[in-house]
Amino acid sequence: MIRYKSTRGGDESKRSTEAIIQGIAADKGLFVPETIPALPFKPEQKTATPYHYSAFHILKSFLPDFTDEELKRCIEGAYDSRFEAAEIAPLVKAGSAYFLELYHGRTAAFKDMALSILPYLLTTAMNKEKEEKKVVILTATSGDTGKAALEGFSDVPGTEIVVFYPKDGVSQVQERQMLTQSGKNTHVFAIRGNFDDAQAGVKKIFNDEAFAAKLAAKGYRLSSANSINIGRLAPQIVYYVYAYIKLLELGAVETGAPMNVVIPTGNFGNILAAYYAKRMGLPVRRLICASNRNKILTDFIRTGVYDANRDFYVTNSPSMDILISSNLERLLYHLSGDSAGETAALMAKLEESRKYCVTGKIREGLKDFYGGFAGVEETNETIGKLYQDEKYLVDTHTAVAYKVYEDYLKETGDGTPAVIASTASPYKFADSVAKSIGLQTDADEFENIRLLHEHTGVAVPDALKNLEGREIRHSGVVDVGGMADAVSGSLE
Repeated sequence: MIRYKSTRGGDESKRSTEAIIQGIAADKGLFVPETIPALPFKPEQKTATPYHYSAFHILKSFLPDFTDEELKRCIEGAYDSRFEAAEIAPLVKAGSAYFLELYHGRTAAFKDMALSILPYLLTTAMNKEKEEKKVVILTATSGDTGKAALEGFSDVPGTEIVVFYPKDGVSQVQERQMLTQSGKNTHVFAIRGNFDDAQAGVKKIFNDEAFAAKLAAKGYRLSSANSINIGRLAPQIVYYVYAYIKLLELGAVETGAPMNVVIPTGNFGNILAAYYAKRMGLPVRRLICASNRNKILTDFIRTGVYDANRDFYVTNSPSMDILISSNLERLLYHLSGDSAGETAALMAKLEESRKYCVTGKIREGLKDFYGGFAGVEETNETIGKLYQDEKYLVDTHTAVAYKVYEDYLKETGDGTPAVIASTASPYKFADSVAKSIGLQTDADEFENIRLLHEHTGVAVPDALKNLEGREIRHSGVVDVGGMADAVSGSLE
């Protein structure tokens, strides 16, 4: 039975239920499975099965401490009619690739795919482990995680959720989604800084033993909804397996033939899930990592040097405006041959100098990855061209992925069928999308949603309809140094 251990080696192995509740290991490392399970079924034998089938069998492989009945209840509660697409994650052919639309959930972003089920997994785990303390979900967001986590945990018994986001680092729509969030247990704060500042502040709180003791005395314990939580990461593996099954259904690949996956990512969680799927035996040839102007992951994959001592750019694909990619730690651990010592040493260098260099096994393992990036102008041009040629509308993050994929094709000539993770509705970034297809945009992003809909006829997700008229419920703005006080104040 799979158990979980820390990437840094200093924590005893945990049951999957314990790892989900705890979120992050006591030694600051991330929980990883002691072994990565094999695919529990042959994809070619499961064509025409619903998303729930793949979800159940993949999650059962990674979360063996849940009973079949418990997992089925979690899955049915998460992937229900609140997803506007009956197939949950449609696969659509456009241009030279297949787009896996992951944004048909409650907040119109791919984070719904995991954060719709995490509250069910967490509360089930709490009951199984007889956890008496109220769990405080603490998370930093570059835009979409925050709203999806807030939506998922809103008024969930036994939980509080506190979200921090960079004040000027998310879109108007993303911010309004968070600020209008209902739920007596939801708390949202903007910080004066960027996402890396927010993420560093959250990690500091997690690692503050005195603060943890203070919360424990009040009956609380911390956990996370970021992809550092294995209960958030495991559900993301599902949709890559499901995408391959859909390719088989469409006749786009033959049994056992590989696919490529192209993933826009900043914090490395979404592409790490694809890596796990590959390790399970899913036929994946290349893991194509797409970055925006903050191309630290591109540089790392190409050189083996991770150097965060560089300028930080605010772009129109804000969920990738990140310089410290938390989930990369898990990849380092696996590529090093599960060496907690080597991983801990690299993370110590990152904390000390914001830089490290990998060699040996890790550098060799990076050959499975391809790194590329797209600037703002290239992103906008890609949106415009894809709509002009295919009448297919994508958001800025998905456009980054498609541009990187086009570059990959030119460089390699690799005609392997490619699945692009389409991570958000184009309406979440209506300003850039409308401008990219030639519309005269307004200063108000909500007006641009209306313009975009009138011009394209593409349906506006329910999550974004009439968003500008909803009541503002959260207005706190804090400095990075005040984040712990904001958490404490939220729980009084």
